[in-house]
This record gives sequence, C-alpha cells and structure tokens, in this order.
Amino acid sequence: MIIWPAYIDKKKSRKEGRRVPEDLAIENVKLKDIEKALKKLGLEPKVYRDKRYPRQHWEICGCIEVDYKGNKLQLLKEICKTIKRKE
Repeated sequence: MIIWPAYIDKKKSRKEGRRVPEDLAIENVKLKDIEKALKKLGLEPKVYRDKRYPRQHWEICGCIEVDYKGNKLQLLKEICKTIKRKE
C-alpha cells in the first residue's frame, strides 16, 4: 500500500487528493511524521523521498510504502490520530 502525504494534508481539498475528513487532517504533514506514526502502529514503512504525487507531478513530496492488508481509509485515520496525539 502506498501512502502519499497529500492523503492527510489539511491544506488539500478532496479534489487535490485528501482522503480523510478535514477535522482529522494534519497541517504541514511531513514524511517523517507519517513514518513515525506507522512505526507506532506496529508497521514497517519504507520511505521513498524522491517520488512525485501523480496529481502534482511538478512537486517532489515523497511517499511511503507499507505492507498492510486492511482498509486504507482506516489506516489513514489511525495515522492522523497518532500524529495528533504526539502534538
């Protein structure tokens, strides 16, 4: 499963790629925050820092690959909750 920062970015609209509700979304989301949250959830993330999100191919934002067989939206919500607990 691939996770792009845009999926949980509060500044993005649904049209721009945000997948979680705005009240759960994170401002100024960083790859390292997502990586730490995934590790706290007991997963092993693999970070690709030089990748470009297809909807914004002009911008290098990176992505994270994780071996997860469940629901992607549920995982994204858990990532957001974990990051917010840390703040």
